[in-house]
Amino acid sequence: MSFKNFIKRIVTVCCAAVVVAAVYAFAINGYVIHKTRAEVLDIDEASQLGGIDCILVLGASVKPDKTPSNMLYDRIMTGVSLYKAGVSARIIMSGDHGRSDYNEVGTMKEYAVNEGVPSEDIFMDHAGFSTYESLYRAKEIFGADRIIIVSQEYHLYRALYIAKALGIEAYGVSADLRSYSGQYKRELREILARNKDFILAIAKPVPSVLGDSISLDGSGDVTND
Repeated sequence: MSFKNFIKRIVTVCCAAVVVAAVYAFAINGYVIHKTRAEVLDIDEASQLGGIDCILVLGASVKPDKTPSNMLYDRIMTGVSLYKAGVSARIIMSGDHGRSDYNEVGTMKEYAVNEGVPSEDIFMDHAGFSTYESLYRAKEIFGADRIIIVSQEYHLYRALYIAKALGIEAYGVSADLRSYSGQYKRELREILARNKDFILAIAKPVPSVLGDSISLDGSGDVTND
């Protein structure tokens, strides 16, 4: 085989591998969306469910001045609306508080309290470092078996898929209250994230941070700093 033909064969094999990988990634992406689309509800539909253990609000970025990003603000407000609609008497704010100078859940709780939600009804999960960890900890730490997940719709499909895999009866309510800059890039990244969490949903690894059980029947203030 000549060197030129060898290079052609290598290029052909590499191109075929890329095509196969892309087809696989898009197939998994579509599967995750298909399996969870029916569980995405509006607030009125969610209010008819009954027996919801908690409203799980997933974290997003907080600005250096400790105010929430637009996406996080809309998640908080949607969670508050669900609480006021009587969907559940408990909210879990789950996000990243891995450093003393960065606290998503503290900001989330503060804003919800300012909207009239009693502090004792809001629990904080300080170790919700990823979507998978937030769902795993909601079940294993807080004992939540039937939940409403709040996030933007593109993110809900993945969260709902993880929840199902972990044995949680979950429904999602979209927090898309506006258009968000850079959403096209997020949608592309989400394809990879759905593939990654599809594997995690099979493997079900234990998060690096767990802790003692926290009862949702008690006061959320036990999770305060």
